[in-house]
Amino acid sequence: MGQSIVFSVFLIFTGAAVLATLALYARQSMLVAYILLGMIIGPSALGLVNDVQLLQDLSHVGIVFLLFLLGLNLHPQNLWHMFRNATLVTLLSSALFAGLGAAIALLFAYNLVEAAVIGAALMFSSTIIGLKLLPSTVLHHQHTGEIIISVLLLQDLIAIIILLILHGLGGDHPGWQGIVPLALTLPAFMLFAFAFSRYVLTRLLARFDTIQEYIFLLAIGWCLGMAELANSVGLSAEIGAFIAGIAVATEPISRFIAESLKPLRDFFLIVFFFSLGAAFDLSAMGAVWMPALVLAAIALLFKPWVFKRLWIYEGEAPAQAGEIGVRLGQISEFSLLIAVLATESAIIGMQASYLIQLATLITFIASSYYIVLRYPTPIAVSDRLRRD
Repeated sequence: MGQSIVFSVFLIFTGAAVLATLALYARQSMLVAYILLGMIIGPSALGLVNDVQLLQDLSHVGIVFLLFLLGLNLHPQNLWHMFRNATLVTLLSSALFAGLGAAIALLFAYNLVEAAVIGAALMFSSTIIGLKLLPSTVLHHQHTGEIIISVLLLQDLIAIIILLILHGLGGDHPGWQGIVPLALTLPAFMLFAFAFSRYVLTRLLARFDTIQEYIFLLAIGWCLGMAELANSVGLSAEIGAFIAGIAVATEPISRFIAESLKPLRDFFLIVFFFSLGAAFDLSAMGAVWMPALVLAAIALLFKPWVFKRLWIYEGEAPAQAGEIGVRLGQISEFSLLIAVLATESAIIGMQASYLIQLATLITFIASSYYIVLRYPTPIAVSDRLRRD
Protein backbone atom coordinates (compact mmCIF):
# COMPACT_ATOMS: atom_id res chain seq x y z
CA MET A 1 0.00 0.00 0.00
CA GLY A 2 1.26 3.49 -0.81
CA GLN A 3 2.50 5.75 1.93
CA SER A 4 1.89 9.45 2.39
CA ILE A 5 4.95 11.59 1.73
CA VAL A 6 3.85 13.83 4.61
CA PHE A 7 3.84 10.84 6.98
CA SER A 8 7.28 9.78 5.74
CA VAL A 9 8.69 13.29 6.24
CA PHE A 10 7.11 13.38 9.71
CA LEU A 11 8.83 10.11 10.66
CA ILE A 12 12.15 11.20 9.19
CA PHE A 13 12.44 14.57 10.85
CA THR A 14 10.85 13.70 14.17
CA GLY A 15 12.99 10.58 14.44
CA ALA A 16 16.05 12.52 13.24
CA ALA A 17 15.50 15.16 15.93
CA VAL A 18 15.37 12.46 18.64
CA LEU A 19 18.42 10.53 17.40
CA ALA A 20 20.37 13.73 16.65
CA THR A 21 19.86 14.77 20.27
CA LEU A 22 21.22 11.42 21.45
CA ALA A 23 24.10 11.70 18.97
CA LEU A 24 25.09 15.12 20.31
CA TYR A 25 25.04 13.83 23.87
CA ALA A 26 27.26 10.97 22.71
CA ARG A 27 29.56 13.45 20.89
CA GLN A 28 28.78 11.92 17.52
CA SER A 29 28.13 13.38 14.09
CA MET A 30 24.41 13.90 13.47
CA LEU A 31 24.95 12.39 10.04
CA VAL A 32 25.38 9.02 11.75
CA ALA A 33 22.00 9.49 13.43
CA TYR A 34 20.26 10.04 10.09
CA ILE A 35 21.71 6.86 8.58
CA LEU A 36 20.92 4.77 11.66
CA LEU A 37 17.36 6.11 11.70
CA GLY A 38 16.92 4.96 8.10
CA MET A 39 18.18 1.49 9.03
CA ILE A 40 15.84 1.28 12.03
CA ILE A 41 12.55 2.41 10.48
CA GLY A 42 13.33 1.39 6.89
CA PRO A 43 12.06 -1.69 5.04
CA SER A 44 14.69 -4.11 6.38
CA ALA A 45 13.84 -3.43 10.06
CA LEU A 46 10.61 -1.87 11.39
CA GLY A 47 9.26 -1.06 7.92
CA LEU A 48 7.59 2.19 8.98
CA VAL A 49 8.91 3.86 5.82
CA ASN A 50 8.70 1.60 2.77
CA ASP A 51 8.76 3.88 -0.30
CA VAL A 52 12.55 4.29 -0.37
CA GLN A 53 12.66 5.06 -4.10
CA LEU A 54 10.52 8.17 -3.69
CA LEU A 55 12.77 9.41 -0.89
CA GLN A 56 15.89 8.72 -2.95
CA ASP A 57 14.50 10.79 -5.81
CA LEU A 58 13.69 13.60 -3.38
CA SER A 59 17.08 13.41 -1.68
CA HIS A 60 18.88 13.79 -5.01
CA VAL A 61 18.05 17.51 -4.80
CA GLY A 62 20.19 17.70 -1.65
CA ILE A 63 23.23 16.37 -3.50
CA VAL A 64 22.65 18.92 -6.26
CA PHE A 65 22.59 21.75 -3.70
CA LEU A 66 25.63 20.30 -1.90
CA LEU A 67 27.72 20.43 -5.06
CA PHE A 68 26.38 23.87 -5.98
CA LEU A 69 27.52 25.22 -2.60
CA LEU A 70 30.87 23.45 -2.98
CA GLY A 71 31.34 25.27 -6.28
CA LEU A 72 30.39 28.59 -4.63
CA ASN A 73 33.27 28.13 -2.17
CA LEU A 74 35.84 27.49 -4.91
CA HIS A 75 36.84 31.04 -5.73
CA PRO A 76 39.12 30.78 -8.79
CA GLN A 77 41.64 33.24 -7.30
CA ASN A 78 42.11 30.99 -4.26
CA LEU A 79 42.57 27.78 -6.22
CA TRP A 80 46.25 28.36 -7.03
CA HIS A 81 47.15 28.92 -3.38
CA MET A 82 45.23 25.78 -2.43
CA PHE A 83 46.87 23.67 -5.16
CA ARG A 84 50.37 24.86 -4.26
CA ASN A 85 50.05 23.94 -0.59
CA ALA A 86 48.22 20.63 -0.70
CA THR A 87 48.46 19.07 -4.15
CA LEU A 88 51.38 16.74 -3.45
CA VAL A 89 49.95 15.51 -0.14
CA THR A 90 46.45 15.00 -1.58
CA LEU A 91 47.57 13.21 -4.75
CA LEU A 92 50.04 10.90 -2.99
CA SER A 93 47.61 9.99 -0.21
CA SER A 94 44.73 9.51 -2.66
CA ALA A 95 46.77 7.19 -4.88
CA LEU A 96 47.98 5.18 -1.88
CA PHE A 97 44.53 4.71 -0.34
CA ALA A 98 42.93 3.94 -3.70
CA GLY A 99 45.50 1.19 -4.23
CA LEU A 100 45.04 -0.20 -0.73
CA GLY A 101 41.27 -0.18 -0.98
CA ALA A 102 41.33 -1.91 -4.36
CA ALA A 103 43.80 -4.53 -3.09
CA ILE A 104 41.63 -5.30 -0.05
CA ALA A 105 38.56 -5.63 -2.28
CA LEU A 106 40.37 -8.02 -4.61
CA LEU A 107 41.47 -10.12 -1.63
CA PHE A 108 37.81 -10.46 -0.67
CA ALA A 109 36.92 -11.66 -4.20
CA TYR A 110 35.32 -8.49 -5.59
CA ASN A 111 35.81 -8.05 -9.32
CA LEU A 112 38.26 -5.54 -10.79
CA VAL A 113 35.69 -2.79 -11.47
CA GLU A 114 34.17 -3.09 -8.00
CA ALA A 115 37.66 -3.07 -6.49
CA ALA A 116 38.44 0.17 -8.35
CA VAL A 117 35.27 1.85 -7.05
CA ILE A 118 35.91 0.61 -3.49
CA GLY A 119 39.48 1.92 -3.75
CA ALA A 120 38.17 5.28 -4.95
CA ALA A 121 35.79 5.43 -1.98
CA LEU A 122 38.71 5.01 0.44
CA MET A 123 40.52 8.04 -1.02
CA PHE A 124 38.36 10.70 0.59
CA SER A 125 38.01 12.13 4.09
CA SER A 126 34.78 13.51 5.52
CA THR A 127 34.15 17.21 4.95
CA ILE A 128 31.37 17.15 7.55
CA ILE A 129 33.53 15.67 10.31
CA GLY A 130 36.65 17.56 9.26
CA LEU A 131 34.98 20.97 9.43
CA LYS A 132 32.21 20.54 12.00
CA LEU A 133 34.69 19.37 14.68
CA LEU A 134 37.31 22.03 13.95
CA PRO A 135 37.55 25.19 16.11
CA SER A 136 37.92 28.37 14.07
CA THR A 137 38.60 31.04 16.69
CA VAL A 138 42.05 29.87 17.85
CA LEU A 139 45.07 30.92 15.77
CA HIS A 140 46.63 27.45 15.83
CA HIS A 141 43.45 25.93 14.48
CA GLN A 142 43.04 28.60 11.84
CA HIS A 143 46.23 27.28 10.25
CA THR A 144 45.16 23.69 10.86
CA GLY A 145 41.81 24.55 9.29
CA GLU A 146 43.47 26.03 6.20
CA ILE A 147 45.43 22.81 5.66
CA ILE A 148 42.42 20.55 6.23
CA ILE A 149 40.18 22.64 3.97
CA SER A 150 42.83 22.59 1.23
CA VAL A 151 43.02 18.79 1.33
CA LEU A 152 39.25 18.38 1.48
CA LEU A 153 38.62 20.73 -1.44
CA LEU A 154 41.19 18.98 -3.60
CA GLN A 155 39.65 15.64 -2.65
CA ASP A 156 36.25 17.03 -3.60
CA LEU A 157 37.59 18.00 -7.03
CA ILE A 158 38.91 14.47 -7.50
CA ALA A 159 35.51 13.14 -6.41
CA ILE A 160 33.82 15.32 -9.04
CA ILE A 161 36.05 13.78 -11.72
CA ILE A 162 35.22 10.27 -10.49
CA LEU A 163 31.50 11.06 -10.52
CA LEU A 164 31.86 12.26 -14.10
CA ILE A 165 33.65 9.05 -15.08
CA LEU A 166 31.03 6.90 -13.35
CA HIS A 167 28.29 8.80 -15.14
CA GLY A 168 30.02 8.17 -18.47
CA LEU A 169 30.57 4.47 -17.77
CA GLY A 170 26.95 4.03 -16.76
CA GLY A 171 25.39 5.85 -19.70
CA ASP A 172 23.73 4.56 -22.84
CA HIS A 173 27.18 3.85 -24.32
CA PRO A 174 29.10 2.27 -21.45
CA GLY A 175 32.88 2.18 -21.50
CA TRP A 176 35.32 4.79 -22.73
CA GLN A 177 33.03 5.43 -25.73
CA GLY A 178 30.65 7.04 -23.24
CA ILE A 179 33.33 9.13 -21.51
CA VAL A 180 34.85 10.76 -24.60
CA PRO A 181 31.66 12.61 -25.67
CA LEU A 182 31.21 13.82 -22.10
CA ALA A 183 34.79 15.11 -22.03
CA LEU A 184 34.05 17.08 -25.20
CA THR A 185 30.72 18.38 -23.90
CA LEU A 186 32.14 19.54 -20.58
CA PRO A 187 34.25 22.50 -21.87
CA ALA A 188 31.34 23.82 -23.93
CA PHE A 189 29.03 23.55 -20.92
CA MET A 190 31.54 25.40 -18.72
CA LEU A 191 31.95 28.14 -21.33
CA PHE A 192 28.19 28.63 -21.48
CA ALA A 193 27.92 28.71 -17.67
CA PHE A 194 30.59 31.37 -17.23
CA ALA A 195 29.31 33.46 -20.15
CA PHE A 196 25.69 33.38 -18.94
CA SER A 197 26.80 34.14 -15.39
CA ARG A 198 28.88 37.13 -16.48
CA TYR A 199 26.53 38.73 -18.98
CA VAL A 200 23.10 37.84 -17.60
CA LEU A 201 23.17 36.56 -14.04
CA THR A 202 25.54 39.14 -12.58
CA ARG A 203 23.52 42.00 -14.07
CA LEU A 204 20.32 40.64 -12.54
CA LEU A 205 22.06 40.21 -9.19
CA ALA A 206 23.43 43.76 -9.34
CA ARG A 207 20.05 45.20 -10.35
CA PHE A 208 17.98 43.52 -7.63
CA ASP A 209 20.58 42.74 -4.94
CA THR A 210 18.50 44.43 -2.23
CA ILE A 211 15.56 42.04 -2.67
CA GLN A 212 16.66 38.95 -0.75
CA GLU A 213 13.70 36.83 -1.78
CA TYR A 214 14.55 37.40 -5.46
CA ILE A 215 18.23 36.51 -4.90
CA PHE A 216 17.14 33.31 -3.15
CA LEU A 217 14.82 32.34 -6.01
CA LEU A 218 17.35 33.26 -8.69
CA ALA A 219 20.04 31.16 -7.00
CA ILE A 220 17.75 28.12 -6.81
CA GLY A 221 16.64 28.59 -10.40
CA TRP A 222 20.26 28.93 -11.59
CA CYS A 223 21.38 25.84 -9.64
CA LEU A 224 18.52 23.55 -10.68
CA GLY A 225 18.37 24.96 -14.21
CA MET A 226 22.04 24.24 -14.85
CA ALA A 227 21.67 20.82 -13.23
CA GLU A 228 18.82 19.96 -15.58
CA LEU A 229 20.66 21.39 -18.60
CA ALA A 230 23.70 19.28 -17.78
CA ASN A 231 21.51 16.22 -17.49
CA SER A 232 19.92 16.92 -20.89
CA VAL A 233 23.30 17.17 -22.69
CA GLY A 234 24.63 13.93 -21.25
CA LEU A 235 26.41 15.21 -18.15
CA SER A 236 25.11 14.59 -14.65
CA ALA A 237 22.96 16.98 -12.66
CA GLU A 238 25.65 17.02 -9.94
CA ILE A 239 28.31 18.21 -12.39
CA GLY A 240 25.97 20.92 -13.71
CA ALA A 241 25.27 22.23 -10.21
CA PHE A 242 28.98 22.22 -9.35
CA ILE A 243 29.88 24.26 -12.44
CA ALA A 244 26.97 26.61 -11.76
CA GLY A 245 28.42 27.30 -8.33
CA ILE A 246 31.92 27.99 -9.62
CA ALA A 247 30.54 30.38 -12.24
CA VAL A 248 29.02 32.57 -9.50
CA ALA A 249 31.85 32.17 -6.96
CA THR A 250 33.60 35.39 -8.00
CA GLU A 251 30.54 37.53 -7.24
CA PRO A 252 30.46 39.34 -3.87
CA ILE A 253 26.92 38.11 -3.30
CA SER A 254 28.02 34.46 -3.53
CA ARG A 255 28.56 34.33 0.25
CA PHE A 256 24.97 35.45 0.87
CA ILE A 257 23.71 32.86 -1.62
CA ALA A 258 25.71 30.13 0.11
CA GLU A 259 24.38 31.04 3.55
CA SER A 260 20.77 31.35 2.41
CA LEU A 261 20.76 27.96 0.69
CA LYS A 262 22.34 26.00 3.55
CA PRO A 263 19.04 25.28 5.38
CA LEU A 264 17.48 24.05 2.13
CA ARG A 265 20.52 21.89 1.43
CA ASP A 266 20.43 20.45 4.96
CA PHE A 267 16.76 19.53 4.61
CA PHE A 268 17.38 17.44 1.51
CA LEU A 269 20.67 16.00 2.83
CA ILE A 270 18.87 14.67 5.90
CA VAL A 271 16.49 12.89 3.52
CA PHE A 272 19.49 11.64 1.49
CA PHE A 273 21.30 10.08 4.44
CA PHE A 274 18.05 8.69 5.82
CA SER A 275 17.23 7.05 2.47
CA LEU A 276 20.76 5.66 2.35
CA GLY A 277 20.20 3.92 5.68
CA ALA A 278 16.69 2.83 4.71
CA ALA A 279 18.00 1.22 1.51
CA PHE A 280 20.64 -0.70 3.46
CA ASP A 281 19.71 -4.37 3.72
CA LEU A 282 20.64 -5.39 7.26
CA SER A 283 20.66 -9.04 6.23
CA ALA A 284 23.56 -8.23 3.87
CA MET A 285 25.74 -7.10 6.75
CA GLY A 286 26.90 -10.64 7.39
CA ALA A 287 28.52 -10.79 3.95
CA VAL A 288 30.39 -7.47 4.20
CA TRP A 289 31.28 -6.93 7.85
CA MET A 290 34.78 -8.42 7.61
CA PRO A 291 36.04 -6.40 4.59
CA ALA A 292 34.21 -3.36 6.01
CA LEU A 293 36.18 -3.66 9.25
CA VAL A 294 39.45 -3.96 7.31
CA LEU A 295 38.68 -0.86 5.21
CA ALA A 296 37.59 1.04 8.31
CA ALA A 297 40.80 0.07 10.11
CA ILE A 298 42.90 1.40 7.22
CA ALA A 299 40.99 4.70 7.32
CA LEU A 300 41.11 5.03 11.11
CA LEU A 301 44.68 3.84 11.77
CA PHE A 302 46.77 4.04 8.62
CA LYS A 303 45.29 7.17 7.04
CA PRO A 304 46.21 9.45 10.01
CA TRP A 305 49.78 8.09 9.98
CA VAL A 306 50.16 8.70 6.24
CA PHE A 307 48.86 12.27 6.45
CA LYS A 308 51.14 12.92 9.45
CA ARG A 309 54.26 11.75 7.60
CA LEU A 310 53.37 13.69 4.46
CA TRP A 311 52.73 16.95 6.31
CA ILE A 312 55.93 16.58 8.33
CA TYR A 313 57.69 16.24 4.99
CA GLU A 314 55.96 19.49 3.94
CA GLY A 315 57.41 21.25 7.00
CA GLU A 316 54.61 21.09 9.56
CA ALA A 317 55.37 20.40 13.22
CA PRO A 318 54.92 16.71 14.17
CA ALA A 319 52.18 17.41 16.74
CA GLN A 320 50.17 19.54 14.32
CA ALA A 321 50.72 17.09 11.46
CA GLY A 322 49.48 14.30 13.71
CA GLU A 323 46.32 16.22 14.60
CA ILE A 324 45.66 16.96 10.92
CA GLY A 325 46.01 13.25 10.17
CA VAL A 326 43.54 12.23 12.87
CA ARG A 327 41.00 14.83 11.74
CA LEU A 328 41.23 13.42 8.19
CA GLY A 329 41.18 9.79 9.33
CA GLN A 330 37.82 8.52 8.10
CA ILE A 331 35.91 7.78 4.89
CA SER A 332 33.83 10.53 3.30
CA GLU A 333 30.17 11.20 2.65
CA PHE A 334 31.34 11.65 -0.95
CA SER A 335 32.21 7.95 -0.86
CA LEU A 336 28.57 7.22 -0.09
CA LEU A 337 27.55 9.28 -3.12
CA ILE A 338 30.03 7.38 -5.30
CA ALA A 339 28.62 4.08 -4.03
CA VAL A 340 25.04 5.16 -4.77
CA LEU A 341 25.84 6.44 -8.28
CA ALA A 342 27.93 3.40 -9.16
CA THR A 343 25.10 1.10 -8.03
CA GLU A 344 22.43 3.05 -9.90
CA SER A 345 24.60 2.92 -13.04
CA ALA A 346 24.99 -0.88 -12.64
CA ILE A 347 28.78 -0.51 -12.41
CA ILE A 348 28.99 -2.31 -9.06
CA GLY A 349 26.70 -4.74 -7.29
CA MET A 350 24.68 -4.09 -4.15
CA GLN A 351 27.13 -6.03 -1.98
CA ALA A 352 30.00 -3.73 -2.96
CA SER A 353 27.78 -0.73 -2.25
CA TYR A 354 26.86 -2.11 1.18
CA LEU A 355 30.56 -2.64 1.90
CA ILE A 356 31.35 1.03 1.21
CA GLN A 357 28.36 2.20 3.26
CA LEU A 358 29.15 0.04 6.29
CA ALA A 359 32.87 0.92 6.29
CA THR A 360 32.00 4.61 6.02
CA LEU A 361 29.52 4.43 8.89
CA ILE A 362 32.07 2.67 11.14
CA THR A 363 34.66 5.38 10.49
CA PHE A 364 32.14 8.17 11.08
CA ILE A 365 31.34 6.82 14.54
CA ALA A 366 34.88 5.91 15.61
CA SER A 367 36.59 9.00 14.20
CA SER A 368 34.04 11.46 15.64
CA TYR A 369 34.29 9.87 19.07
CA TYR A 370 38.11 9.86 19.12
CA ILE A 371 38.47 13.45 17.86
CA VAL A 372 36.04 14.75 20.49
CA LEU A 373 37.90 12.98 23.29
CA ARG A 374 41.41 13.88 22.13
CA TYR A 375 41.37 17.30 20.41
CA PRO A 376 39.68 20.70 20.83
CA THR A 377 36.20 20.76 19.26
CA PRO A 378 33.03 22.85 19.66
CA ILE A 379 31.29 19.84 21.29
CA ALA A 380 34.13 18.55 23.49
CA VAL A 381 33.25 16.65 26.67
CA SER A 382 35.64 18.62 28.88
CA ASP A 383 35.91 22.39 29.29
CA ARG A 384 39.66 22.11 28.59
CA LEU A 385 39.03 20.90 25.03
CA ARG A 386 35.89 22.87 24.20
CA ARG A 387 36.67 25.54 21.58
CA ASP A 388 34.28 27.40 19.29
